[in-house]
Amino acid sequence: MNEYAINPCYSKFKFVTLWFRQNKFPVESFNGINNKISMTDNFAHRAAEWDSPEKVKMTETFVAEMLKHVTPHKSWKALEVGAGTGLVGMQVLEQVGSMVFEDTSEAMLGVLKQKPTNGVLVETVLGEIFEYKKQDIDFVFSCMAFHHIPDIDAALNHLYRICNPGATVVVGDLLTEDGSFHRFEPIPHKGFDLDALSVQFRTAGFEVVIAKPYNLMKRERTPGVITEYTQFVLVARKL
Repeated sequence: MNEYAINPCYSKFKFVTLWFRQNKFPVESFNGINNKISMTDNFAHRAAEWDSPEKVKMTETFVAEMLKHVTPHKSWKALEVGAGTGLVGMQVLEQVGSMVFEDTSEAMLGVLKQKPTNGVLVETVLGEIFEYKKQDIDFVFSCMAFHHIPDIDAALNHLYRICNPGATVVVGDLLTEDGSFHRFEPIPHKGFDLDALSVQFRTAGFEVVIAKPYNLMKRERTPGVITEYTQFVLVARKL
């Protein structure tokens, strides 16, 4: 699935950018138009009801697994990739010194901003992970968001750049599935082959410490049909 098919607004953005370049206009002159083209918020109509008991339980299961392998420190600056409403990050917020919540949905981050931070320094980043450029992260985690990232290699290379030496990265997501989890909607990845993803992490410069299944979810995605989806956890460190 090509990236333009995923988001019509993004397709329009790319097309106009390409037109400027082909016609030898300076890309800088495109900035004014660029600022007026916004990407569709596919979660806008779902953000207010996102924190369902089902999702809360799923994130609690992930956090419990993550904390088996990582002991956060108050000196750490953490980053949640694809944070949504912060269901994962809020559970470990008071265990770190500060936290960055990144998501492409303004509506989801809007819900997150209404939640108490209990004095912990919090920053939100609207956009892809590449929007965060400071090189000061000690702890990265992501739950059920990596399959929405079109270019995993580019994302991992960027994470490597913004992480401090010794930083820990924890990813929880789906093992390869048939596309039914998202009801066959066009998303970048129908889960992941864990061996292949581990190779991608190593190629980006990380050491993979743990990569294993940890949870089995049952969902009725097709009426009357219960499908099982296996979630994995991958823990890596920047060497």
